[in-house]
Amino acid sequence: MEFQLLGPFAARHEGRQVLLGSRRQERCLLAVLLLHAGRAVTTDRLIDLLWDGEPPDAARATVHTYVGRLRAALRPYGVSVETRHDGYVVEQGPHEIDAQEFAGLVGQAADSADPADRVRLYDQALGLWRGPLLADVAVEPLRARLGGRLGELRLSAVERRAETQLTMGLHDRVVADLTPLLEEHPTRERLVGAQMTALYRAGRQADALRLYRSTRTTLAAELGIEPNSELRTLHERMLRADPRLDRPPGPVYAVRVGDQWLPWSTSGHPALEFCNTYAGWGGEPLPGSEWLRGYATLAVWAGHLDLIEERQVTGLREQALRQPAEAAAVLDEARRLRTDLYACLTDPREGRAFKAVAGAVEDAARLSVFTRGDDGLGRWQPSPAAGLRLPVCAVARSAGELLADTRRFTVRGCPSRDCGWLFLDESGRRRWCSLATCGAKRSAGGR
Repeated sequence: MEFQLLGPFAARHEGRQVLLGSRRQERCLLAVLLLHAGRAVTTDRLIDLLWDGEPPDAARATVHTYVGRLRAALRPYGVSVETRHDGYVVEQGPHEIDAQEFAGLVGQAADSADPADRVRLYDQALGLWRGPLLADVAVEPLRARLGGRLGELRLSAVERRAETQLTMGLHDRVVADLTPLLEEHPTRERLVGAQMTALYRAGRQADALRLYRSTRTTLAAELGIEPNSELRTLHERMLRADPRLDRPPGPVYAVRVGDQWLPWSTSGHPALEFCNTYAGWGGEPLPGSEWLRGYATLAVWAGHLDLIEERQVTGLREQALRQPAEAAAVLDEARRLRTDLYACLTDPREGRAFKAVAGAVEDAARLSVFTRGDDGLGRWQPSPAAGLRLPVCAVARSAGELLADTRRFTVRGCPSRDCGWLFLDESGRRRWCSLATCGAKRSAGGR
């Protein structure tokens, strides 16, 4: 069973709405218990919330009646409302509560080291909100009492998502997302700072400065304070046209291709470069270790390595915008192939990984066509029929070629836990990948 509290209250079983005949206060009582699922809420607390401190003489009996009706209505769906001490509790179970799902997704986003994954999780979490908490069963004072923690978590998630988007160069989206929110929360300085940065990077310096002035006026009028030091510093940097504000700092060992950051080419083979779109294979995931942040990065990377044609990159990116779920599935497939390929290349005895890569190579072969290039030579190319899977098929074909080449026995991995990138070492003397920086750092630390 599914319970929706982030907006109008709704209870659904197998897609069908139930509890439609319940009284508003009964649904409100159930919502309070669901917000505290797994924890008892005392009868006195329920009375205080339902009648805002002015209960009728029969309030306690009324609560008992409501609970009895809810038990009868929910029992067929396996949801239990139990008596515990001087109160009631909705036991945790297989039912889903959108408020719990929201908090869980926000926690996952905060723990994610990958910016694109973090934005995706924040999007999922914020997408659960369909309006004010319990919009149709709770009045504003009760909503404020019940939803303070959730409301703060929601605003914090919006701020963190915006700041992550700014690191990815998505300032236009930040402007669109924050404009309506700032009308509701004009004194929220972290929101203001993100919006000012987004406006500045979108070429709207005057709007960014105007927002600062209006925020300063509002803070003084409503709270009697000046903007915090972070906001004042941001304002001063904008007045100086600080060039560091123009775009987010680039990742280390990066090259800018169009609107995407890609890792430097270091290995000498496309299949190895594909493995090197992830850094730190031997250690804990670090921020920035994942280069394939979204489908657009995968497509641009494949074009940059000449695995697919540049005109195909543009078409694939447009298709990905129309089919975001399919694009996300292809990105997941690419990451799985990358992990299996890395295992193959670092351990020739790894049979499971080889079998997985072989399956991808065979699939790519079925989706290939033999064409003539501009140089007059024939070559195998992934068929346009592969659709969004075109970059994955191109990578798989390159992986198959390397695994069938004796050079695969010269593949080495940088031993630094902070790197792990692969490279070809036909001399047998190289210890580090061609960046050398991580190896030099590790060696220096050992002396």
